[in-house]
Amino acid sequence: MDIFAGVGSDWLKALTWIAALVCGAAVLLWRRRRPDLAALAAVVVFMAASVGAGIYVLNHLGDGRWGGDREARLNPPSLSETPMVGQFLGPLDGALNGMADGVNEFVDFRAALPVALEFFTAAGWALVVLVPLGLFSATVGAARARRRDAEAAAAVAEVAQLRAELERVKRHIGYPADDII
Repeated sequence: MDIFAGVGSDWLKALTWIAALVCGAAVLLWRRRRPDLAALAAVVVFMAASVGAGIYVLNHLGDGRWGGDREARLNPPSLSETPMVGQFLGPLDGALNGMADGVNEFVDFRAALPVALEFFTAAGWALVVLVPLGLFSATVGAARARRRDAEAAAAVAEVAQLRAELERVKRHIGYPADDII
């Protein structure tokens, strides 16, 4: 079942952008403090959707949506219906039909290739954007991890300091050192 049967190239382009924006918004809602991850997810989804759309176009070459129906289709004449010698021309009839089908497929491919290349080009540009965005996101993640490690180390140091103070207070009051308090 082809769910994109009625979708033309313009709508297919719009669907790639819509998928990217929806994914970016979902990640932004999920990770509110990390808009860099939302942008990264949106670019990845746009790239994947663009590649998928290009592959879809190439898998559906015979569709008129890509412009293959603008040129006339080749229909070879039937040589087997020729009087007197038609029965001998039957194999030639099959060869002509095969060549006409090959030419028609080439015309469909020639019409669909620019549409598919638009999607592949968009995916390439998304990859160009993805690399620096990924490096930026990794840098932000590393900085956040360093800050969390520093906060954890500060908390451990503070707990150690509070335990030392508690031990001094216990000694001052006269509690045994191995008591639970």
